[in-house]
Amino acid sequence: MLDSIKIKLQYLLPKQWLTRLAGWGASKQAGALTQLVINLFVRHYKVNMQEAQQPHISAYRSFNEFFIRPLRDGARPVVALPQQVCLPADGVISQLGPIDNGQIFQAKGHYYSLEALLAGNYMLAAEFHDGLFATTYLAPRDYHRVHMPCDGTLREMIYVPGDLFSVNPLTAANVPNLFARNERVICVFDTEFGPMAQILVGATIVGSIATVWAGTITPPRPGIIQRWTYAPAGIEGAVTLEKGQEMGHFALGSTVINLFPAGKVRLEPQLANGSVTRMGAPFAEILPSPQP
Repeated sequence: MLDSIKIKLQYLLPKQWLTRLAGWGASKQAGALTQLVINLFVRHYKVNMQEAQQPHISAYRSFNEFFIRPLRDGARPVVALPQQVCLPADGVISQLGPIDNGQIFQAKGHYYSLEALLAGNYMLAAEFHDGLFATTYLAPRDYHRVHMPCDGTLREMIYVPGDLFSVNPLTAANVPNLFARNERVICVFDTEFGPMAQILVGATIVGSIATVWAGTITPPRPGIIQRWTYAPAGIEGAVTLEKGQEMGHFALGSTVINLFPAGKVRLEPQLANGSVTRMGAPFAEILPSPQP
């Protein structure tokens, strides 16, 4: 009964208004009040502040500063072997596996289409047909900076407007097409094994989504799809990031979806629905290219 009420509220609540309000409040520098809110949050969610560069709550002037806090050096070692792909974020694997006939598994009884996730871009969807996906949910207690799973050069970034449903396990199991209907920022990289997409999905009270090359993408929320293209590797202005390097962050938590092309990588066999993730740990292995 309680879960049913929570789902109905997701449809009824003014999510855009709540998100703007949360973003406004989280950016304010309110002195003792800010410190109180951060302290209550740390205690409630059992946040490990010893991993942070600044472990003392007094170092943060706003809730946003605290929420996107960087970690101390060495807190997240990145897998070193060149054929290893690393996990992009702290969180929990919501789902992962094959993209089956253009469909991605969301939760029990729910699938959504790859093409819908990619805002109807059928040419981009074709690059990941029969490939692999992984969905990582970032809970409030987690570290909320997102990093590169592998070396890559940014090809394009697409902002897709949408709903702002929560993206926790309850909504994933009950809201059809959740990730294809929520606001999102699609980042497509060219890598040594082909294209790789890293998609930052918005949600209720996610005040902003930002990337290291463009800054804050949302807000504002213009209500139209926006697309940016970038120079290829070796050309002036190219955006090239290394494995483990920060690529963006959420101001309040959400979800990251990774897409890989068919036959290019093998996901780590120990990863499964519910696996706890730590940025930099093993995610996948790049498969050797077929011999001619």
